Amino acid sequence: MLDHVFTDAISALRDAFESAYLERQPFDEHFQSDVLVGDLTWETSYGLPGEGEPPRIVAHVTMNWPAWSQAAYRQWYVDDELEIRPAIEIEIVLRMQQLSEPVGAERVYPSVPDHSPSIGDDRLERVGLTTEISHPDPGDPLDLTPEYAVEITYEGLYELAEETVADGRSTLLDDHFGALGGWIAAILVKLGDLGLSFLPAE
Repeated sequence: MLDHVFTDAISALRDAFESAYLERQPFDEHFQSDVLVGDLTWETSYGLPGEGEPPRIVAHVTMNWPAWSQAAYRQWYVDDELEIRPAIEIEIVLRMQQLSEPVGAERVYPSVPDHSPSIGDDRLERVGLTTEISHPDPGDPLDLTPEYAVEITYEGLYELAEETVADGRSTLLDDHFGALGGWIAAILVKLGDLGLSFLPAE
């Protein structure tokens, strides 16, 4: 197994979601490297138990380890000095899909807070709400029903403490990411309780 602080953060976030009884969507998980820029990106999706596949309400999570964080981490690894704290860029998109009718933002916003719980010294900030409509192909007479979706996006930066960088056995990552699992599960439940109209399951 690769011994790296970024993979430690991934493991901590997975544990937080599993502790909150969220179900991972197995085909939505990706670990990618940008060969031009040098960034590492991990993407995954989690839904509530029993939502089916694909779930009607889901959380898409992206964690990015930028090249400048790797440079700072490498400097600590070589020189044992942490002049700049490495950071992980985090994006969480809460998506309601397979809706049978459009949903106004004023109906969704009361259920989603402005910020996430604290993650170390930082919090994720709500940056907007996006509505989507998918029109069927008019050449398909068996499918004439449009499908709607709503996405709420949170973004933020998680700066790593020197203790976390220096000792892979530190529990700081587990402590800091632990609140995210329950927070996301609670919001998904709130969104599910809005009484929105969904298309029949395929």
